[in-house]
Order: sequence, then structure tokens, then C-alpha cells
Amino acid sequence: MKGIILAGGHGTRLYPLTRITSKQLLPIYDRPMIFYPLQVLLMAGIKEILIIVAPERAGDFLNLLGSGKNFGAKFTYEIQDKPEGIAQAFIIGADFIGDDSVALILGDNIFEDDLSETIRNFKKGGKIFIREVSDPERFGVVKLDKLGKPQRIIEKPKKFISSYAITGLYVFDNRVVKIAENLKPSKRGELEITDIQARYLKMGELTVHTIRGEWIDTGTFDSLLKASNWARRQAKSKASGRPI
Repeated sequence: MKGIILAGGHGTRLYPLTRITSKQLLPIYDRPMIFYPLQVLLMAGIKEILIIVAPERAGDFLNLLGSGKNFGAKFTYEIQDKPEGIAQAFIIGADFIGDDSVALILGDNIFEDDLSETIRNFKKGGKIFIREVSDPERFGVVKLDKLGKPQRIIEKPKKFISSYAITGLYVFDNRVVKIAENLKPSKRGELEITDIQARYLKMGELTVHTIRGEWIDTGTFDSLLKASNWARRQAKSKASGRPI
């Protein structure tokens, strides 16, 4: 399995902080934000990782992360000239993915749960990681049936259908590249990751993993502060146990 970290975009919601650096390089307590999604992939045993960045920030990521040798991995970099949706990552990374399956994680998502075993055990189809939230209208949402299987997926619903948000970690088999390449932009002008998930759902090959621990999408000032406070508690309680 290959890994992709999507760390492009302009981070406009975090201006003026992101006028001088990438959102994914902002500090979360004692380390750059991107270290947290990177840790998820490394702990799952993924050693070949593509990092997709905005053109004006490429040098900053390279200076911080280098070739990946210091992390026991191999990093490849690609430029996202214009952010046109999460699903665009599979098109940008098509050559990198090759014939393998892929785990895509957003560079601004932080997970408390150890998801290593779930990622390693992936075989076929698609898997999404969901978390119950109080503000589902901000996210892609999945409705589950009585057996806990995915039934319906909607991007940022205006009407409540479920309290389960789809987090920024997705695992797909190799078919995801062709599916992404055949997507049409949504009304927002983006290639929607929920459209890919819906395709696997229609094929009956989408599964879910429910996250029990903390999940933070660090796209706002409040969530940045929340993430730093969480990371501080983690650092104090696990002083010698964090891989990176």
C-alpha cells in the first residue's frame, strides 16, 4: 500500500497565519501539523508516501521532511497547482500509486486512535473512517443502516441525515484512480471525495470504521487551539512513546 498526504491549498480560513506558511506546517503544540497525519501512515507500515503541496510552499516541506530517510520511509513530492477537490489527489498521484492500493490522509487531520491494524488489514474496495460529531453539516456525512453498514453519503448536507462525519482518512484499492479520472466537478467546482465513496457504496464495496478517540480537523482557529491543547496532554502522558 502507498500513502498520500494532501497538504495543498491556501488555508484562507487561517489568514493571516497562512500568509507566510502552509497551514499544514503550523505548529500543533511541539511539532508541525503534518507530523500527525504522517505518523498515522508510518505506524501502519506505509513507507512510500507522496506529499502533495502548493507550489509556493514546496521548498518549505522539502526542508522540513527531506527524502523521508530520517523517518525510515521514502517521500515523493508533487505540486497541486490549483486545489480542485480532495479526489484530485488520486489524479495527481496516479503514477505514484501505480498498481497498489492507497491510503489518503488530509494534512490537517489529527487522529487519537491507533488505526494501524485497520489500515494494514485492508484488502479490497474502499474504507472510510467516521466519527460522531455535533456539527455534521460541515462535513461529508454517512447514514448507516440498522446493521451499521453505510447506506447513503452526502457532502455537507443542509438537512440532518446523520451525525456521523467522514473524516479525512480514506483507503481504496487501485480502482480509485480510474474512478477519480472519470469524475465530473460538483456545483462547487471540485472533484468530490464523496462521489468516489458513493461509487464504492453503489458497488457494495464500501466499509466503515468508527473512530472512538479524538479527531480534529484543524481548519479553524478554535480547532487549532483545541489540537494544541490535546497534543500537549498527549505529550505529557506519553513523553517517550510518540514515534515522531
